[in-house]
This record gives sequence, C-alpha cells and structure tokens, in this order.
Amino acid sequence: MTVFQQLCMLAAFAAIFVGGCGTPHGQPRSGSEVIAPNEVLEFGTLFAENCAGCHGAEGKGGAAIALANPVYLAIADDTSIRKVIAKGVPGTGMPAFAQSAGGMLTDAQIDVITKEIRSRWSQRGILGAAAAPPYTAKLTADAQRGEAAYKTFCESCHGPAGRGGQKASAISDGSFLALVSDQSLRTIVIAGRPELGAPDWRGNLPGRPMSDQEITDVVAWLASRRVSNPGQPYSASNSIQPQESEDAKRK
Repeated sequence: MTVFQQLCMLAAFAAIFVGGCGTPHGQPRSGSEVIAPNEVLEFGTLFAENCAGCHGAEGKGGAAIALANPVYLAIADDTSIRKVIAKGVPGTGMPAFAQSAGGMLTDAQIDVITKEIRSRWSQRGILGAAAAPPYTAKLTADAQRGEAAYKTFCESCHGPAGRGGQKASAISDGSFLALVSDQSLRTIVIAGRPELGAPDWRGNLPGRPMSDQEITDVVAWLASRRVSNPGQPYSASNSIQPQESEDAKRK
C-alpha cells in the first residue's frame, strides 16, 4: 500500500470518527425531536388544531362566530373568553377544551389562545363613542316585547317570524336554536357576524342602535321558539314504528 493510499484511509477513518462524535449512535439529531402535544405553546398551531374548524382560518368565522371580530373582542373580556374555551358551552356545539373538564389542552395552552386572540385581532377605538351593551344580560327579559323589537330591527333581513328572507337565513328554526345558547344569540345580536354581512347592534336600523333592553327581549323571543324535538316531523311520544304498534296490540 502506498503512502498516498494510507493517507486516504486515515482521512476516511477520521471523517467517520468525527461524524460519529457529532451524532452519537441511536441519538436524534438536534432539532429533530417531536414536541409532545401538551407542550405546544405556539398560537398558530393551537388555533389551527382546536379552533379553526368552527371559527374559521385566522378566526374569520365559519360554522361559529368570527373570533377576529374586533366588536366581539370589545364586549367580551378575557375571563369570559377563557371560560368558554376551557369549559365549553353545554348543550351546544362548543366543547370543553381544558384537561380539567375532559379536554386536551393545558391551562398554559388555553392562556396562550386567550391572550393571542385579543392581541392579534382586537382594535382600539372600534366602538367609537358608542356605549356597547353588556356582554351578559342583566335586565329582565320579555318575549312579547322581543317580538316587537324583532319586527323593528331584524325582520327586514331574517323575514317574518324569523323564517328567513332574501337577505339572511332563518333564525327561528328549531334545529338552529338547539345548537346555540342564549348567550351566543346575545353575542351575535350585539357583535354581528361581519363575515356573513350581519351588522352589529348599531347597524340594523340606520341612526337607531338597539338598546340593551331590546337586545335582551329579542333573545328571549328567539329562545321561546325552541322546540323539544328539533328537526323531527313528530314528537318523540309518537315515534312508535308500525311493527312495534302491531306487537303492542297483540299483547
């Protein structure tokens, strides 16, 4: 073996030795580790995997309201937003995300989502000089007054009795009302749904914003139109199948 060949072999062994020292056998390379789901604290990932399916990409709205609506963020404080994320809204499509309530997110992850929703999508001065109605209802509701308020502020878009019109969908439908809480209805009336062209409480009637009482009453009127068995053409008590009925007669 020539001296040159010996030098080449030594160089090859040295390269293997150095490479082996840089990445020990059986150990992952730097940066290749997979973060455990409960350690993810990046807002984009957390929102995309837990919120965007209903609230839309970048919070722009979908099956549920847009969280990137600055009017919504002006009326809902962080405590209210965090509570909904953590505990959900029973009886609706909003599940609880906190591990303490059966969800998959840690308190730290919920804190990140709550904080970043506001820091990214709120807008200082969005309400101008207007005094927004409170996020939660504080006044005594009257469904009969709410029907009159509905005709004044809502009927031109949502149609008579809330059955839908040329400009907007039905909102008195039993299936729809079964999926939303009274608080959700109030939030929509106040904050609107800009992604669907629905104005906030100031824009239904030009120059005449809805009062807190009118909002409270409209929500009560809508809530009064909920039914026990939404989406069914018959009540649960009348749902016996023909064969079952015949069997009952023979007994």
